[in-house]
Amino acid sequence: MHPKENDVLKHIKDNPFISQTELSKKVGLTNSSVAAIVSELVKKEFIQGQAYVLNAEYPIVCIGAANLDRKFFVHDQLIHGTSNPIQSAHSVGGVARNIGENLGRLGESVALITTRGDDGDWKTIHDLTAPFINLDFAEHIAGQSTGCYTALISHEGEMEYGFADMNIYDYLTPEVLIKQTYILKRAKCIIADLNTPKVSLDFLCAYAEKHDLNLVLIPVSGPKMNRMPDNLNAVDWLIVNRDETEAHFKIKIDSDEDLLKAAEMWNEAGVSHVIVTNGVKSIAYSGESDGGKIYSIIPSDKVVDVTGAGDSFSSAIVFGWLKGYPIDDIVKMAMMNSSKTIETEYTVRQDLTEKQLIKDMEEAK
Repeated sequence: MHPKENDVLKHIKDNPFISQTELSKKVGLTNSSVAAIVSELVKKEFIQGQAYVLNAEYPIVCIGAANLDRKFFVHDQLIHGTSNPIQSAHSVGGVARNIGENLGRLGESVALITTRGDDGDWKTIHDLTAPFINLDFAEHIAGQSTGCYTALISHEGEMEYGFADMNIYDYLTPEVLIKQTYILKRAKCIIADLNTPKVSLDFLCAYAEKHDLNLVLIPVSGPKMNRMPDNLNAVDWLIVNRDETEAHFKIKIDSDEDLLKAAEMWNEAGVSHVIVTNGVKSIAYSGESDGGKIYSIIPSDKVVDVTGAGDSFSSAIVFGWLKGYPIDDIVKMAMMNSSKTIETEYTVRQDLTEKQLIKDMEEAK
């Protein structure tokens, strides 16, 4: 770097949110000259362009869906073929976004790569998400609507039907990801949900393997298991449920023994650490180096809404792993975060912090 570039970079390090006008005054150059220097610093990858985010930061990068969720709560027994009294609510959702918000509330630096429309739904998502996640990397797709998800919740708190308008994520192509490689390259961990197209997931696996990056995959449904990458050797964690595993391997899981064998099948396919969940019954963990184990789940008797249960579980798995917790504590942390989430009306629990999560674990002993 020449001296003026060093000077500009020093002021950005001191204040990453410094304005271009203030920078100009401090270094004694015109606005256009400062803009040119900043552009060069971006090209040289000393900073990340928008908001002058310094490359010394290593965020968790979440890739996939960011939706507006609409929930309809049925007051009594659902009767098909007639009008049912309901109460409606709106919230922000999407698997990648939900996991990102959980991790942001836990104190992690998080960036989200997604595709979005330019509409009221995105504005709502942005306003409620920005305090926890860097949204500078969301790609605007002209002429498309922001993703939305509608869930019909029974009076018992269980989801009866889910309706997903996710066409916009077909535009989350490798070209979109390639534009963001400067943030991917510095990711502490990459988490991708299977709303992402298969060709993009294949790209991520190859990119993570080439640059030795931590990679976590999160399936979203049985029908989208056909998006699973061909080569899973770069995948550090896969958090998948029984139905999704049955769909992928074309097997039937009838017991905990079957559940553990299914987890081991994912290891054999290349995944380092695998969790296969079986509803409120049990969890199977299998790791390449530390064997397998079945964990029993103690169901909550205070269920309000199960939406977000899986995302809160997955985020705590990643958090515990990155913090270096042993596997027993990681699973316990995940179960606690999930249990506390479904005892609220929120997709992401509002009281979540690292301190609160540790307290929840200690109280459960």
